[in-house]
Amino acid sequence: MKNHRLFRILYYILEKGKVTANELADKFEVSVRTIYRDMDSISSAGIPIYATQGKGGGIEIADEFVLSKSLLTENEKEQIMAALHGLENTSKLYESELITKLSALFKMRNTNWIEIDFTNWQNNKIYEKIFNDIKSAIISKNIISFSYFSSNEEETNRSVKPVRLLFKGQDWYLYAFCLLREDFRYFKLSRIKQLEILSINFEDDFDNITLKKEMQYETTVRIKVKFDRKVAFRVYDELSGDITEDEEGNLYTEIEIPKDYNLYNYILSFGDGAEVLEPKEIRIQIKDMINKIAQKYIT
Repeated sequence: MKNHRLFRILYYILEKGKVTANELADKFEVSVRTIYRDMDSISSAGIPIYATQGKGGGIEIADEFVLSKSLLTENEKEQIMAALHGLENTSKLYESELITKLSALFKMRNTNWIEIDFTNWQNNKIYEKIFNDIKSAIISKNIISFSYFSSNEEETNRSVKPVRLLFKGQDWYLYAFCLLREDFRYFKLSRIKQLEILSINFEDDFDNITLKKEMQYETTVRIKVKFDRKVAFRVYDELSGDITEDEEGNLYTEIEIPKDYNLYNYILSFGDGAEVLEPKEIRIQIKDMINKIAQKYIT
């Protein structure tokens, strides 16, 4: 029990930098006298721990101290290597040299467990560059500016404080504080153009912010849809509501969807494999849209 507490005290001081004996006593539910005995035990193990008196004083560990690799379990080493390798695939932040050094230090073989490719099948590198530029801006706390194409067919120029990158629903999004709207907003990376990292830094601390994981839409509509069996793979991949099937294999479900271009774009993406049954007004609008499309191909 004592050895376990000593390690926890050691990690806690390394994380905080400097602490008081009273703080440690409260944290680990022991007396101040016990904390000082623990300090003696830690010092006897060769760890340069010391206490300073007076205002601003406290218990700390010498800056040059480095934890021995033996303090990590084999499982912890494996988790560190796996996490670093995964992050290496998402950006240049963690270079291969770092992983090579840790592999040698831990005497472990580097395991390739994940592969991420931001390019499409046409090998377009623009998307990957946008991701890496935003990542750099988040780390360095630089304001960024870009042109953005919203879902209401409007193009606006935005300057934002980038907070976090989020992968959700098969797409990457930037969560940022928008200086134009004076509020937090999501921006889909594929709609960001002319991205520029400004030389202006911001001081805001967004480390502990909680992301809103659901998009807010002003108007949504519930539609009942019939899907042809040939698109069943997409229905089961993309929709999570109740799905029923008739004798011919056709699928039926209801979808809550924004009442904007997203609705028509999604339904038409199934070609002739989807039919909106209700509400009637949406059926009519889709029919009119199909007729307009057909007129473009009349020669």
